[in-house]
Amino acid sequence: MKRRVVVTGMGIISPLGIGLEENWAAITEGRSGVGLISKFDTESFPVKIAGEVKGFTPENYIAHKDVKKMDTFIHFALVCSQFALQDSGYEVTESNAERTGVLVGVGLGGLPAIEKYHDIYNEKGVRKITPFFIPMLITNLASGQISIHTGAKGPNTCVSTACATGTHSIGDAAKLIQYGEADAMIAGGTESVITPLGVGGFSAAKALSTRNEDPQGASRPFDKDRDGFVIGEGCGVVVLEELEMAKKRGAKIYGEIIGYGLNSDAYHITATDPEGKGAARCIELALKSGGVNKEDIDYINAHGTSTSADATETIAIKSVFGKKARQLAISSTKSMTGHLLGAAGGVEAIFCIMALKHSILPPTINYTTPDPECDLDYVPNQAREKKIKIALSNSFGFGGTNGVLIFKKWMN
Repeated sequence: MKRRVVVTGMGIISPLGIGLEENWAAITEGRSGVGLISKFDTESFPVKIAGEVKGFTPENYIAHKDVKKMDTFIHFALVCSQFALQDSGYEVTESNAERTGVLVGVGLGGLPAIEKYHDIYNEKGVRKITPFFIPMLITNLASGQISIHTGAKGPNTCVSTACATGTHSIGDAAKLIQYGEADAMIAGGTESVITPLGVGGFSAAKALSTRNEDPQGASRPFDKDRDGFVIGEGCGVVVLEELEMAKKRGAKIYGEIIGYGLNSDAYHITATDPEGKGAARCIELALKSGGVNKEDIDYINAHGTSTSADATETIAIKSVFGKKARQLAISSTKSMTGHLLGAAGGVEAIFCIMALKHSILPPTINYTTPDPECDLDYVPNQAREKKIKIALSNSFGFGGTNGVLIFKKWMN
């Protein structure tokens, strides 16, 4: 029998703010975190906007000697793990360390470090490359550094599945608890690649919005005038625990993970299957894994990137839910954060859980011109008060990888 898994702590850093309270306040107010890029000179770039994290100083949370050994995606992950553990009240001790694991993934890893030290190598030679260069950039060092700093000695691994990373990380971590490999997991996704190569690469792929004159209006999922996603950065980490253990220690419980699906389109390196078959099957797998009837879903946090794929996701939702699709509340919080790539699923899982807890549906902002191909209820422009019991979160990534999580409101 599968053990039940609950969320007892959450930590978040995004373009909307530092910490859970700042982020949720911005979400419910429908504020955008998108602005002009400040990290590098964009004069020669067709794209000049991004969702940058503002006001984050890693030295406020991490010893300076350690900060220098990490790239930004690790800074975000380590600090969000601190936030999540503090929020949960869970302490890694000698008695539980071997049953406490870490699974925090990243889509692209340490691209800023790669660019920085490539320039240093070209200018000053090989001897000026820091010995911490490789540990700065490899993807599993987000989990590794969290494990080292917390003392967690259980499963320690990393998922890297493009824009589905955060969702797969949380889902895989929940499975480890369900099947007895761990009792608690620190899980989520992180990303920071707003760099010349990061922005240049996505721009070359024609994936990004060029609405440079209107940064806050640029991310507009499901809107007819959407013209690409807005690249963002950040991190979302949750503490997961086996239910009975959490109850025994008197933990605050936010919600329960009841469903998880993952599969592949097997279609194209960057494009989704235009008929939405892979996404639809993934939603169905999540429903089946949790024994959830489609009629029980109240809210969907859509992948909703502000690209042509929004129409495909709409097709998939209609395919699964039929007439019920028109009764569902669906929103894309990427309209406010931009697309956080490997961090997106972690951040959006947190927004789902907060929606369940507070009975508030996040809006899809910048929804001004309806698209005939996207004709469902996307909670346009303003948050909506509504009591909901079960929420679903979609994540789809390059390479055709899909992930879906289902959360249930915790009833005391």
